[in-house]
Amino acid sequence: MKPSSVSYLVCVVSLSCCGLLLTSCRSPSEYREKADKAAYDIVEDKQQEALGKTEPLRIERPSDILRRRLIETQNLPVSGEASLGTDALTPVPFWPEDAYPPAITSVDANIPIEPNRPLRISLIDALQIAARNSPDYQSNKETVFQVALDLDLQRDAFRTVFTTTGNASLTRNTVTDDTSLDTAGTVGVGRTLKNGLDISAALTLGLFSLLPGSDTVDWGFDPSLSIPLLRGAGRHIVTEFLTQAERDVIYQMWRFERYKRTFAVGIAQDYYDVLSQMDSLKNSENNYRSAIQSARWSRRQADAGRIPEIQVDQAVQSELNARNRWISTQEGLKSSLDSFKIAIGLPTDALIDLDPNDLVQLRQRAEQYVTAMRTASKAGTTEEVPPADAPVSLVPADKTDAGRYEIDESVAIDLAIKNRLDLWIANGEVFDAQRQVVVAADNLRAQLDVGASARYVGDNSDGTPSFQGTQYSGAVSLDLPIDPRSRTRERNAYRNSLIGLERATRSVQTLEDQIKQSIRRELRMLLESRESIKIQAQSVVVAEKRVRSAMLFLEAGRAEIRDLLEAQDSLLSAQDSLTSAVVNYRVAELQFQRDLDLLTITKEGLWEEFSPEDINHDSEQQQI
Repeated sequence: MKPSSVSYLVCVVSLSCCGLLLTSCRSPSEYREKADKAAYDIVEDKQQEALGKTEPLRIERPSDILRRRLIETQNLPVSGEASLGTDALTPVPFWPEDAYPPAITSVDANIPIEPNRPLRISLIDALQIAARNSPDYQSNKETVFQVALDLDLQRDAFRTVFTTTGNASLTRNTVTDDTSLDTAGTVGVGRTLKNGLDISAALTLGLFSLLPGSDTVDWGFDPSLSIPLLRGAGRHIVTEFLTQAERDVIYQMWRFERYKRTFAVGIAQDYYDVLSQMDSLKNSENNYRSAIQSARWSRRQADAGRIPEIQVDQAVQSELNARNRWISTQEGLKSSLDSFKIAIGLPTDALIDLDPNDLVQLRQRAEQYVTAMRTASKAGTTEEVPPADAPVSLVPADKTDAGRYEIDESVAIDLAIKNRLDLWIANGEVFDAQRQVVVAADNLRAQLDVGASARYVGDNSDGTPSFQGTQYSGAVSLDLPIDPRSRTRERNAYRNSLIGLERATRSVQTLEDQIKQSIRRELRMLLESRESIKIQAQSVVVAEKRVRSAMLFLEAGRAEIRDLLEAQDSLLSAQDSLTSAVVNYRVAELQFQRDLDLLTITKEGLWEEFSPEDINHDSEQQQI
């Protein structure tokens, strides 16, 4: 080796040592930022691959989310700093980052909150607030991020890795009364190729020999390589963990997308349930007022001797029952509202009101039925009643006045089978199980590994480069499974992999049946709820007529107070049932779209409903 070559080696080692120092000086925040970049790049890439689109997915939580602003503005009690967020915590000793978590502004900051006044939110507001404040939603985003980090780690196994190390040892020999100090610096590089070939090389220099005035530069160069030829050989075996990690990110993208749809529909259902109870409270209040008036009227009539005292007792009992229902409905509404606040990530004691106009819009169709029936009733245009002894013909429900989502069952099932993301995952897991069988079978093979290495050691004593020694070596490792018992673990793993494949296959079959069942059930629910809207609308009109008639007959002395009380109870029941039918129909529409996996959720947490008129029956199922 020429002196210039030795100088080159010295420069390489020196620069590498400098690199080691610079690398070791990286702050925790720099490492976090690198991890964030790696994960977010993977997320963006896999979003495009899995969903055909990209959208921001950030796990950093803003400090001004609505939950925290409500706590601070409405002065709600908390247990400690953690109730406000990570950025509100007092740093513990040796906390690694001064600027963590980073300050991020949320869209929630634009929501005005007035002290001591309830915050009114609509359904659209609730969906957006839930996407930013729900802890469960946040956890699902973090799961996507963590799976992306797992993939980054698997990719790291096939990257070129540079290492720089230094070591020193001090030895004291009491026999010879000698003390020696050995130092060395090493620069290494290594890489595992996807065909299994492992390549590495290391250059070692004596660090003391680099000091000025030293007559010798001690150095060593150690290249090596190895590759499996039988067991563990082949790209499909070597990269199995990487392949699975790549697919796991895709699966998690699909799971999160389906979670968003399920989450949004769940929030809507909870929202409508609260509105339904608000409407029920209004009906209970009106019924309570009517019961009070009926009790007062009966008291006056009894005092005048026009009705017996027992009817007064009936009216008073009805008033008490009405009061009990009114109070029970009030408290039930409060409990439902508290549960809804938790669902969207807000404190249960925060002052929140829901916008009743969302229910008014849902009731428009029902009000059309009610109005038409009231008009027909006043005009006396009722259907002719056949004789009592005429044959009874039952008319089944049909698709007259069917909604836009009451599509043909076979078309709906076909759409679900083609678009359900969880079914895509289940079919993908069958392919994963097949690969696991291949890997398990490979572990049963004989093992034959071939490797080669070399070691070059030299110095430049007296200014003349020379080799102190050169060593070449080759190695062959052979493991023949002559005794079957030496592969007991591998044998059992292979058999279990076949069982895993059978289970994965059955999971697809079971999920298909469950999907078909859910689609058929939701179509039935749509039909049932639509018919119920008609029936309950007619019941409301009939109950209103009964109340008016009972009051007139009662005043004329041709009816008892019990007739009026029963009519009022029937009206309350019909009104509540009509609201429930309206809500059930709307929720069934959303659940149907969710279970077709055709309800699109935007990055803000809002939904975009699909149009049945634009169904593409020729769409192909995505495969990975």
